[in-house]
Amino acid sequence: MTGAASGIGRAVVLACARRGARIAALDVDQAGAASAADEAVENGAPDAIGVSCDVSSPESVASAFARAEETIGPVDGVFANAGIEMNGPLHTFDVEQWHRVLEVNLTGVFLTCREAISRLTQRDAPGSVVCTSSPAAFVGFAGGGNSAYAASKGGVSAFVRSAAIDYASVGIRVNAVVPGATNTPMLLGTEDAHEGLRRIRAAAAEQIPLGRVAEPSEVAAAVVWLLSDDASYVTGTQLVCDGGLMAKSANTF
Repeated sequence: MTGAASGIGRAVVLACARRGARIAALDVDQAGAASAADEAVENGAPDAIGVSCDVSSPESVASAFARAEETIGPVDGVFANAGIEMNGPLHTFDVEQWHRVLEVNLTGVFLTCREAISRLTQRDAPGSVVCTSSPAAFVGFAGGGNSAYAASKGGVSAFVRSAAIDYASVGIRVNAVVPGATNTPMLLGTEDAHEGLRRIRAAAAEQIPLGRVAEPSEVAAAVVWLLSDDASYVTGTQLVCDGGLMAKSANTF
């Protein structure tokens, strides 16, 4: 699982651990990945490892998968979740920032899935791959300044549809989870945590039909279902978990 050190990624690590899964927690934050792995063992994982991984680097991704498989065994489920967000008006947006967002959010998903699917096909094994998309892949956010992030997540959703078709015949399912506003560090950005969360919760009460932001564990439940055999007939789908946000004609997130 990439982006495993915090937020939704860490919540998925713990949810899978409680189901008895072996866990490889991958993150560019080595200390955070190791901490997530330790907590996974405390929550029931028979084995877990935290691995440093920069998903924008093919070499880093290949090395992380190799180390994970040497430690906990062959991969059968992957959550390609690592992501960043940089916002700003399109006409002033820096090209290096644009490239960095796409390198992590889109190329990172490609590299993670390529490595996982390559290993699955070499073993002639079925498996489940889940990628993190966003409502920004489908609707424009009223707050604006979201072009790079939206483009990256739109790419993820298109990638999922194509990969699902390519690998359905060999029993590899590929799906996306589409979380709405979720109580994670990425949502708060650089704001003061208390004030930022207060402002976001106030906006959520007005704009999100369920009246609140999600907790990471709620999104994790959707991811775990997609990874599991309970979703054995589900591939190529975008599982929206947004409190009803996309069902509205407009939103502010």
